[in-house]
Amino acid sequence: MKIVKIQVLRGPNVWSNYRKKLIQMRLDLEEMEYYPTDRIPGFRERLQQLLPTMVEHECSEDKRGGFFLRVELGTWMGHVIEHIALEIQQLAGMETGYGRTRSTYEKGVYNVVFAYTDEEAGIYAAKAAVRIAEALIAGMPYPIEDDIEKLREICEYNCLGPSTKSIVTEAEKRGIPWMRIGSGSMIQLGYGNRQMRFQATTTCKTNVMAVDIACNKKRTKELLEMASVPVPKGSVCNSVEKLKDITDELGYPLVIKPLDGNQGKGATINITTWDEAVSALAFAQLYSSTVIVERYIKGHDFRVLVIDNKYVAAAKRMPAYVKGNGVDTIKTLIEEVNADPRRGNGHANVLTKIKVDRDTEEMLKKQQHTLDSVPHTDEIVFLKSTANLSTGGCAEDVTDTIHPANIALAERIAKVIGLDICGIDIMAETLEHPIKETGGAVIEVNAAPGFRMHLAPTAGRPRNVAAPVIDMLYPEGTESRIPVIGVTGTNGKTTTTRLLAHIAKTSGYKTGYTTTDGIYIDGELHQKGDTTGPASAQYILRDPSVEFAVLETARGGMLRSGMGYDQCDIGIITNIKEDHLELNDIHTLEDLAEVKSIVVRSVKRDGWAVLNAEDEQCVNITDELDCNVAFFSLDEENEHIKRFCSEGKTVAVFENGYITIKKGNKKIRIINVSNVPVTLDGKVKFMIANAMAAALGAYLWGFTTKQIAAALQSFVPGFEQTPGRLNLFEFRRFNVLVDYAHNPHGYLAVEDYLKNVGARRKIGIICGIGDRRDEDIKECALIAGRMFDHVILRQDADLRGRPAEEIHKLLVEGLDCCEKRVTHEYVGEETEAMRHAIEIAEEGDLVVALTDRITDVVNVVKEHQAREERENMVQSA
Repeated sequence: MKIVKIQVLRGPNVWSNYRKKLIQMRLDLEEMEYYPTDRIPGFRERLQQLLPTMVEHECSEDKRGGFFLRVELGTWMGHVIEHIALEIQQLAGMETGYGRTRSTYEKGVYNVVFAYTDEEAGIYAAKAAVRIAEALIAGMPYPIEDDIEKLREICEYNCLGPSTKSIVTEAEKRGIPWMRIGSGSMIQLGYGNRQMRFQATTTCKTNVMAVDIACNKKRTKELLEMASVPVPKGSVCNSVEKLKDITDELGYPLVIKPLDGNQGKGATINITTWDEAVSALAFAQLYSSTVIVERYIKGHDFRVLVIDNKYVAAAKRMPAYVKGNGVDTIKTLIEEVNADPRRGNGHANVLTKIKVDRDTEEMLKKQQHTLDSVPHTDEIVFLKSTANLSTGGCAEDVTDTIHPANIALAERIAKVIGLDICGIDIMAETLEHPIKETGGAVIEVNAAPGFRMHLAPTAGRPRNVAAPVIDMLYPEGTESRIPVIGVTGTNGKTTTTRLLAHIAKTSGYKTGYTTTDGIYIDGELHQKGDTTGPASAQYILRDPSVEFAVLETARGGMLRSGMGYDQCDIGIITNIKEDHLELNDIHTLEDLAEVKSIVVRSVKRDGWAVLNAEDEQCVNITDELDCNVAFFSLDEENEHIKRFCSEGKTVAVFENGYITIKKGNKKIRIINVSNVPVTLDGKVKFMIANAMAAALGAYLWGFTTKQIAAALQSFVPGFEQTPGRLNLFEFRRFNVLVDYAHNPHGYLAVEDYLKNVGARRKIGIICGIGDRRDEDIKECALIAGRMFDHVILRQDADLRGRPAEEIHKLLVEGLDCCEKRVTHEYVGEETEAMRHAIEIAEEGDLVVALTDRITDVVNVVKEHQAREERENMVQSA
């Protein structure tokens, strides 16, 4: 078996609009195409022995053990690999669950699709699943635990930690979009100028000065003492001499910890002798040259969580410990505790593995134990001096038992320090009584406190502490999304996108949009090139200045990586015509429609899908949508338009020279097309259709007819505004037209326009695109033969897998099929072909360049413009 390619889908995709994280592996079964599982002796038994937990996979049998039944009856290896990839991720602690395997037009080649939590882990699972299947086929032993452990390591390194994940999960529940910023754990919630950011439990609302205060234990204590908050007596020092003075003053027991430490690092508690104090000073100074020395407060270690100045939760924390059984050593008991699947390294899991370090050895020594000691049955042996979860501690929820006076004190502390998310550490016998009365004290105040102890306490009720964070970032009634209009289609999507962006911009919105020409924000080009994929969409949605997004969304990006946004307010499909067929498993118009429909399937329920009533594929999509639907058509008598009107629905039509919105029998005229510059005085039908789609989408979003009409009237086409869309350049003796047409439908649109353009001779420059079907290349040439008198055949620099001679032959065959006689010649390089056309152009000619290298071609045209201007200056002189 051979992996052809692996793709990571990160948004709505051709497989699912709501399962946004999928691996798509193209797998060639090679000879295994002829060996389904029932023809491989012992395969099911070996698979079940290696992965017995797969008995939970119901598969299409819809019952426990259903997948194993399918294997026994016979299924293809792609299906098996899909389930293995899902299971090994599950065994590594990552939730998955969704999978699909589908054959392609190539014999023995399948698309194996399955969910992932982390994309690096997903890619690893895909490759590992193939290795596992091959070993099972061959009857060879396979070390599957190595793969599972590797997946755990990847997840621990890449996956969101418990605190971050809890906030993201809460955001998802509320329909708030999120995206990871960079490779770390910084998260953006919301889009554009409505975004909020956070990292772990530090948010964009966190006060930098408050964090600085909380990280400096001396300053924190000073502020708390000034506010009459009970804190342990103590002082700071950086030398043994100063330590002696402090110990003489405070006496024992003591606590010594770094001045700016965290997570209990470098801390030693319950110090009772001078030698212990000197050793603790040296240990603390490994983390900070200045340390804090204070009286040890007896009692339990409590963490109180305050968010947005409101009490949220409290937990009693216990240091890492083991319980003796009278048989095993402490070392063995630690290994057993660490085997708990809830424990991981660092903050990846709800609990942390216990590591043996200096603190552990000191604690064992105080309890007269070593790692080789065998504790009595039920004897509790503490392994850490502090109760931090990050050192292996555990927690018990006590949220409901805390005294109101302690709640008020905690909320006041958060305000004194100034933290939006504040973790307050208290030592006390109990929080059920005011700590001011029981001798308890506030030990520390923490910025960015971990949520693990509240989300998954070892004992007691879990608390959804992420909900108050989202409440703070997005109070009730606050929007997290900006308006998003998605535009797709075979032809016309770029112009439609630009028209919509112009409508939004002239209506007062700072607008970001993506096109085949580049990424624009507020009219400024930020990135040049074809930017219609998911990364470009996210560029716009990440920008904090953008208030309105119009996103051209092309087929290629959706197939390659999924869609870059999860939903839109308005989704527009301009048309679905023959283009890119026989590529990426897209063989028919129905296949292409399935891809294009991702955009309109992502329209929110109360949003609108805007579809072309003259396009049968667009019409057929209607049945699968659960949003509002509106049609547009150049033909007011179109059957679908008439049906919609009879049902009282909204449509846009071209009637009596006007772009008109109709609701049942009611007509709302927007503008006469002769006043819409992009239509070239109403002569260009496909531009009228583009303007109509934009007007209908804008109207349904909520722009007024006056705003729409004014914007359409002020949108002046040309190379700067609409590059490659009927860009006309006028010279003394002839004119040049540059257009992006690259498929039969685009050629037909240009042909329709040229019927209304007078010229002595029409010279066309065309090429064949190597990865298109033979019939598409020939049809483009046939149409060119009809609309031009002379054709210059050129060739793209990228032949896309075909020999130049083969493409040239197809073009000539297409020209030969034309009913009229048309001359042609070959000039290979694109800019040279343009220069040649200009050289042979005569008085009254029109040169038409059909190209996707718009800038290069226009630069040649501008060279001629400059030369002509110089000649004019000489003549004038």
